[in-house]
Parts: sequence; structure tokens; C-alpha cells
Amino acid sequence: MISVVVVDAATPGNVGTIARAMKNFGFTDLKLVDPPDLHRDGEAYGFAGQAREDVLPNADVVTFEEVVEEFHTVGFTATTNEDSRKHVRFPFSTPEELADDLAGVESDTALLFGRERVGLTNEELARIDQVCAIPASAEYPVLNLGQAATIALYELRDLAMDDSQLPEVERERASEPEIEHFYERFDATLGSVGYPEGKRPKTMRLVRRLFGRAHPTQREITTLHGVLRAVERATRER
Repeated sequence: MISVVVVDAATPGNVGTIARAMKNFGFTDLKLVDPPDLHRDGEAYGFAGQAREDVLPNADVVTFEEVVEEFHTVGFTATTNEDSRKHVRFPFSTPEELADDLAGVESDTALLFGRERVGLTNEELARIDQVCAIPASAEYPVLNLGQAATIALYELRDLAMDDSQLPEVERERASEPEIEHFYERFDATLGSVGYPEGKRPKTMRLVRRLFGRAHPTQREITTLHGVLRAVERATRER
């Protein structure tokens, strides 16, 4: 069970944004430490989208002590220590690394996100089991609370979701005979337009590598055949 804990948020809108991100990525258990007022007609519910129907109204108000005592805790911070000489914010993992780590752990885990301005304090982080940080620009690594939680929950989504709205197959590559036929036609077209004979083998290798990386679909190959037909027709009519 993964719970999301928001500590001492000052802005109701950020709580609503986090609730919405939870709904987007399959998380349901929201806990609030020292929350702002969350009125039904206020900013939090306005920002929550469909999470206003379940995630947000079912949120539990808890204390930091209760979370530390009852959960395996992961604290999120924008600022880390450089090495183990100062170990309150070190070692740390990225959200992607954390997802891999937690996938093999059966435990009630709480993901803690801190205040808008200062995040979680050193005292709070000292009591937390793991530290996680989102890689960001060294010039400006501090994210808005709602943004940080959204990014983290996206990376951790496989811990909460069995599937998504996306189809399992991302791309249907055209068959190899169809692609080979395209290569043959492309080579023939190079000859018909007077492309230098000595350059054709190297050019065809580049074309093969390019389309090999692109994984063209049947429709794309068919369209490209149409382009080559137009080139061939224009060449004959000259």
C-alpha cells in the first residue's frame, strides 16, 4: 500500500493538484499533516478534477509522528547533500530508481512531500527511512509542490496501476518484405533520377539505418511508395 502524505501545505490548490495527480496515476490514499482549510467550494476542490469525488474528500488528517511510526517513509527533497559526510539528505534516489526499489518491497509505504517554500526540514528528514530527489537544473532545482508530486507519482505509477488508457502495442511495424520492397524501390528511384552510382551503396545503408530506427508502419511505407511513384512519374515526363 502506497500512501501520499502532504506535510503542512500552505496552499489548498497544491493539495488539490496532488490529489488529481494521485487519481491520474492510480494512487488513492491521501494523508494530510497540518493541512490548510479545504472547503468544498474552494481552490483545492477546484484543482482536484475527478479526485474531488474520492481521493480528496477521503483524505485523512494525521500527525507526522503517526506516519513515521506506522509506515516505511520516503521523503522528497530538492536539496541533497553532496556525500555521506552530511547524511541527512544523502544517500538519495531518483523517482525512477525508487520505483525499482519499492517494486520488490512488500510494505506500507508513505511518500512525504513538504512545504511549498522549505520542503521537509532536516529534523523531519532525519526521521525518514529514505530520501528521494527529482533531477532538475542546478540553476533552479526547486519545483512547485504540486509539480514535484505529479512528476514523482508519474515515475512511481507502476506501483499503483495495473494498466493505463494506452494500448499495449505502441507501434505496428510494417512487415520486413514490405520494408525490403521499399528499399529496392528507393534504390531504383535513385538510379532513375541520376544519383551518382558510386554513392548509392552508402546512401542505401544510411536509408536502411534510418528506417530501421524509425520502425515504419504499413501506412507510412505505403505513403512513401506513393511519393516514389510520383518521383518516377515526374522523371519519365521530363
